[in-house]
Amino acid sequence: MTAKTPLAVVKETFGEKAKLVEALEKLTGEALWVSRTNKDKGLAHVSNAKLLRLHATFTAVKEKFGTREKLVEAILEIEKRGKDAGLRQKLLEWPVPRLFDAYKSATKRHAPPAERRAAAPKAPPPKAAPVKAKSAKAVKSAKRAAKKS
Repeated sequence: MTAKTPLAVVKETFGEKAKLVEALEKLTGEALWVSRTNKDKGLAHVSNAKLLRLHATFTAVKEKFGTREKLVEAILEIEKRGKDAGLRQKLLEWPVPRLFDAYKSATKRHAPPAERRAAAPKAPPPKAAPVKAKSAKAVKSAKRAAKKS
């Protein structure tokens, strides 16, 4: 089974790229967006895959936190650095996708050990040691020994 292409996902979910850009622009208000787009081109010239990732990220952040400031506060709280004004200022300059990745990493890093073990991917069982191929000389000597007995 093959994975759907970003274009197929856009057409299935939004109908066309313009509607995806429109939905993304609704999410990217002053509360979440740090404008780093080219003013001449805008979001319409960004790839479908990147637009889909941005939409998923912004939707998750909007539902869970509401604003960038609350996301930054959550990161500082997890890291136990709530009073660190320098770090807060630095994080406020970051775009939302980078902040959200930092939040997810910090959450994993500061999870209790039991939760980390449960969330960690299971290692495949160890493989049996491969059987060594015998050299031609060893095979001949084994045959001779079998004939003699």
